[in-house]
Amino acid sequence: MDLNGLKVTVIGAGIGGLTAALVLRQRGASVTVLEQAEAITEVGAGLQVSPNGMVVLRALGLESELQANAVRGTAVELRDYARGRLVSRLDLTTLGPDAPYHFIHRADLINVLADAVRAAGVKILLLQKVEDIEPGERPRIVLAHGQSAKADLVVGADGLHSQLRSVLNGTVAPFFTRQVAWRATVPNTINHPPVAKVHMGPHRHVVSYPLRDGKLVNIVAVQERTGWHEEGWHIADNPENLRSYFSDFQGETKDLLAEIQDVRKWGLFRHPVAPTWYRDNTVLLGDAAHPTLPFMAQGAVMAMEDAWVLGDALVKADDINTGLSAYQARRHDRVRRVVDTASKNAGRYHLSAAPVRLAAHFGLSLASMLAPKSMMSHFDWIYRYDVTKEL
Repeated sequence: MDLNGLKVTVIGAGIGGLTAALVLRQRGASVTVLEQAEAITEVGAGLQVSPNGMVVLRALGLESELQANAVRGTAVELRDYARGRLVSRLDLTTLGPDAPYHFIHRADLINVLADAVRAAGVKILLLQKVEDIEPGERPRIVLAHGQSAKADLVVGADGLHSQLRSVLNGTVAPFFTRQVAWRATVPNTINHPPVAKVHMGPHRHVVSYPLRDGKLVNIVAVQERTGWHEEGWHIADNPENLRSYFSDFQGETKDLLAEIQDVRKWGLFRHPVAPTWYRDNTVLLGDAAHPTLPFMAQGAVMAMEDAWVLGDALVKADDINTGLSAYQARRHDRVRRVVDTASKNAGRYHLSAAPVRLAAHFGLSLASMLAPKSMMSHFDWIYRYDVTKEL
């Protein structure tokens, strides 16, 4: 299918939406991005771009731009919460020089994508809150201020609370996972190495890794609890609350938590993978189709993979909806596996019974010492997957 002249509207200027806009523009489409915010910004937080995400950025010509703003990771370490003792280490350098793993500030990745999108001639319209989408031969987008717009294809990359997801699938209430998370960045006063560290404790864990040439450290802390009412991760909290919940975490984790001046919290909800991703020239992408919990660091990367496959499927199809069908078929099983794996990981980090935790940590330590390459190979299905070469 020739995408030249195809009028595409992407809803949402996040990582998935901007990547989709660039992918489709590079294939000839005329693309407009609608963003409800007044500016394309991201609240201070980090993310991890594993090699399967880097292949997409490389194919889009953005690898050097990302590397200029990122820290290349060398390992993922699992550690005990009480003394910081190393339990297991995954050596990311074994992935090879052409399979880099990066830590980057979310705002920096957004800026790289937004600059590339604008340079390619994509229109980004701000303060465009979408109230409804009507699928059809030329889908209609209804905006909050009363205006409407039509396109040949509408891409819903508008996240957890996607308007298009509700149109295509109805409203399905998510369920609370009984986990609450906090995000913060602090100065790197402890000389944190280029490693993602996961300190594991009873019912809780803390992840940390460096950002922005090692000047900052990104912190994500997760705690199990029974009650929560709000979903969203821009809710301010008192740093003292966080420190009290993790007061028995010692060593460098305690030092990092002591540095926090501003912190945001959010409840972690499990949303099902949407059964329907497309209908009548409309399609879902990223979290709008398959929200994932943050325990595999794959949410942003899955959205980038989606964007590439969407463009590729459309080019190879005879018409839009045939391409959208192929897109869902190619992505569904992979993203479901990632979502399911991420959902299970928190339980592995949060073992509460001391004998069980000690036995599990001993097993991980032994495997890490005796068969480090085998430990790393368990993640080949994620990290070594190259969506740009997918048949």
